Amino acid sequence: MPSKVEKISWLDPRMLWAARNGVLASWFGDPTGRTRSRWVAQRAAAGAPADKVIRRDDPDRFSFMVIGDTGEGDAPQYAVVPGFLKVSQDTEFTVLASDVIYPVGSADDYGTKFFRPYQDYRAPIYAIPGNHDWYEDLGGFMRVFCDDAPPLALESAPRPLTRAWLRSLLWHRPRRHDGQHLDKARQLRSASAQQAVQPGPYWAIDAGPVRIIGIDTGLLGTLDAEQGAWLREVSQGPRPKILVTGSPLYVDGEHHPCPIDGGGTVDDLVRDPAHHYIAAIGGDIHNYQRYPVDVDGRTIQYVVSGGGGAFMHATHTIPRVDIAGVTEDTFRCYPLRGDSLAFYSRLYGRRLRLRRFFTLTDAEAAAVVAERLQIRPGRAPGPEARITRRTRLVAGLLGTGRRPDQAKRFRLPVRKIYTQLFSPSSATYSPPFFKCFLRLDVTPESVTLRCHAATGNLAQELDPPVEDEVTIALT
Repeated sequence: MPSKVEKISWLDPRMLWAARNGVLASWFGDPTGRTRSRWVAQRAAAGAPADKVIRRDDPDRFSFMVIGDTGEGDAPQYAVVPGFLKVSQDTEFTVLASDVIYPVGSADDYGTKFFRPYQDYRAPIYAIPGNHDWYEDLGGFMRVFCDDAPPLALESAPRPLTRAWLRSLLWHRPRRHDGQHLDKARQLRSASAQQAVQPGPYWAIDAGPVRIIGIDTGLLGTLDAEQGAWLREVSQGPRPKILVTGSPLYVDGEHHPCPIDGGGTVDDLVRDPAHHYIAAIGGDIHNYQRYPVDVDGRTIQYVVSGGGGAFMHATHTIPRVDIAGVTEDTFRCYPLRGDSLAFYSRLYGRRLRLRRFFTLTDAEAAAVVAERLQIRPGRAPGPEARITRRTRLVAGLLGTGRRPDQAKRFRLPVRKIYTQLFSPSSATYSPPFFKCFLRLDVTPESVTLRCHAATGNLAQELDPPVEDEVTIALT
């Protein structure tokens, strides 16, 4: 790690003000689609392939990595690096799935939050942007991943007193000299084997027997019509496909199909049997989840993988899963719900100075989660796991309930307010961190997906444990 690290705090009014563009887009209209179209046109004029397909010369048997929501630049991000480097030694490339840089995607943040942590990864890294990368109109992302694209020319001023005019008055834009340290930072990943140039913020990669398609869901988790038309085109054909998106399609027991401007959804395209999707992997939520959904007799693996470095989103607030034929017997998550509840109980006990009341042991948390959700515990809770009135009360206050309606009753702000405002400033800087990354091993017959844990403890750095594994047939 660098000798000096700036810890991100969403309690800092300056940080909240800098990251205001998402709120402005929801209030006054989202300009992301228009800006993205201009970036894509600029890349096309510079000679990027029109179909935005990166054609690699990978063998029929190869491996690649997926890691999401990485770039806070602090201890939790750097704690993932040793295990990631060990597991990825023989891989052909890595895909970053959402939020490469926090808080606003500034170009000068790439030195400590991208180039430095991954300087020893000896293969190319491709990326799709998350909403944080868009808080400065994607300028830093395009400079790093898209052949140092020059800044976009300013659009003509909107008509006064319109919603677009109000938005433009408040819109956050990059600092005038942002990126002046970028050339120096690039030297950390300057080997020829590490280089990759993307045709834009969304792309497809033909690698071995599969096509990997990365889409850009912008500030608000949607696709513009131009990108939607491209996605329909590159989804054609019998080649097995894996989608990587900044907004997961199944998450926290809910379905978010991702609308496309002009009609239809991303999940409509994923489910279409003519397109041969086998998996859809999304970032944005900072944990791991997997939903094996049966679609007309074939299984599509819907995966959340956003645990690459940012603060942890709770899993114990996920209600009992029963969606699209996926139940608790087939649903997987990391951290386990009991571990998540124990983590947040310690965190709340520390912040509220009520440690004796709030803090649950791992065994107590696992037992009370199993009782309240009426599920089998992820691991045997042990004989010391007594479920008392206090453990039930703490579990309820922290958002663990039997059904979705119970989970929304009175509780402390674990999910919405807490994870958006307090959790980053309360992030623990000592293990366990409950981070994760994916390795995918591809053969002509199958793809094996493994979720590896990164806790910050030495044992997991030396031998990163596999928290979940599934093999997907390609035939």
